[in-house]
Amino acid sequence: MGHSYDAVIVGAGPNGLAAAITLARAGRRVHVLEASERAGGGCRTAELTLPGFHHDICAAIHPMAVVSPFLRELPLSRYKLEWIQFPVPLAHPLPDGSAAVLHRSLDETARQLGDDGRSWRKLMQPFMNDPETLFSDILRPLRIPRHPFRMARFGLMALRSCRGMVQSRFKHSAARALFAGNAAHSFLPLDQATSASFGIVLGLTGHVVGWPCARGGSQRIIEALLAHLTELGGTVQTGVRVKSLRDVPSCKAVLFDVTPRQLAAIAGDALPSGYRRGLERFRYGPAVFKIDWALNAPIPWRNPECRQAGTVHVGGTFEEIATAEAETWQGKAPEKPFVLVAQQSLVDPGRAPEGKHTGWAYAHVPHGCEVDMTERIETQVERFAPGFRDTILARHVMSPRDYEQHNANFIGGDIGGGANTFAQFLFRPVARWDTYSTPNPQLFLCSSSTPPGAGVHGMCGYWAAQSALRRQLK
Repeated sequence: MGHSYDAVIVGAGPNGLAAAITLARAGRRVHVLEASERAGGGCRTAELTLPGFHHDICAAIHPMAVVSPFLRELPLSRYKLEWIQFPVPLAHPLPDGSAAVLHRSLDETARQLGDDGRSWRKLMQPFMNDPETLFSDILRPLRIPRHPFRMARFGLMALRSCRGMVQSRFKHSAARALFAGNAAHSFLPLDQATSASFGIVLGLTGHVVGWPCARGGSQRIIEALLAHLTELGGTVQTGVRVKSLRDVPSCKAVLFDVTPRQLAAIAGDALPSGYRRGLERFRYGPAVFKIDWALNAPIPWRNPECRQAGTVHVGGTFEEIATAEAETWQGKAPEKPFVLVAQQSLVDPGRAPEGKHTGWAYAHVPHGCEVDMTERIETQVERFAPGFRDTILARHVMSPRDYEQHNANFIGGDIGGGANTFAQFLFRPVARWDTYSTPNPQLFLCSSSTPPGAGVHGMCGYWAAQSALRRQLK
């Protein structure tokens, strides 16, 4: 008896769609199942506050999508996906009213960092002559690198802690805070190994490609991927929740855009007990508490360069950020959280009615945190943007519990697919040479719980599909 499909993908987030497209481009019959009524996972846009205000529900700013080797080779502009750059990719306001600013220009960034500019340049310059080679190596599973000398140089720095990096390289608060804000995207304490890698990569992407948003919202990325998949002959069915393998149509291979805990629950006895226990031991990371604002004016940042930035890191000095991230890791909701703010409507006026604006922000909080962080987040923003509260027309709040209800992959509010601990930094979700395959030759994992981890880049799905093509779909 023949199979209905060559492959079924469970989950229509960016990685699930990337896996489906990769297989469809290889000539395989592909069908995608999505539990929600709308594809996208953590990459969706909706009117969350008031009519006419379009908010990105999770992912908002997309430097990794622009550098993704997989997404870059797709004809997504054909489907009207357009990246918009900001005058300034990133700003980081400081308590004295100044701001550390990441410019596209390495020279301008170094100039504004004063005495620390030379150290910033020395950190970034070695990777800027041919940045694609570095991105191609870090956005892949753990293997012998294609460019070993360059990767070795990166690895020696990336394995360090953020604290060690800033203490050895930077003397002043601006450079320390700028690097720490980027490193805090790791959701790790800043004295933990590998936290420096996020500071380097995000700083480098800002210089190389900027930190853009998608015109009209992050949902446009998903719409372009869906259109391309359909053109390739793939099909997508929404509103179908897969609870067991009995819910999956007949096929040769199943690729799961889910987290390890969900794979263990769905696959059940189809996986050996030892492997299943490994999935169940997978560690999830800290969560986010998010607020979307409908605003009657742009956020009134005290520092004017913050008013031009697509992303603003709100957390104060390196020491303040380090304290907040350590408290989060220890299970304590910070009184002064590290807050990431995005201002898409500054360059994309279609996000809000004429003369109005949107604000997007989340704070790092402990896994499963039940503390209402609204006041603490808005106090942090008000601290650097006096009068901010007067601009708020409406707000929409999402707690960690809300995030998990929105997307079952966000276990406990963890939007990153798992903690970035050292072991899980090297092997996600378990220690296997091919972490996308399972002991069952028919089943594969393609979510951000596999290398290279979280981000709207599609590489987890791409590599999982390559594994399926080698092992099961020859």
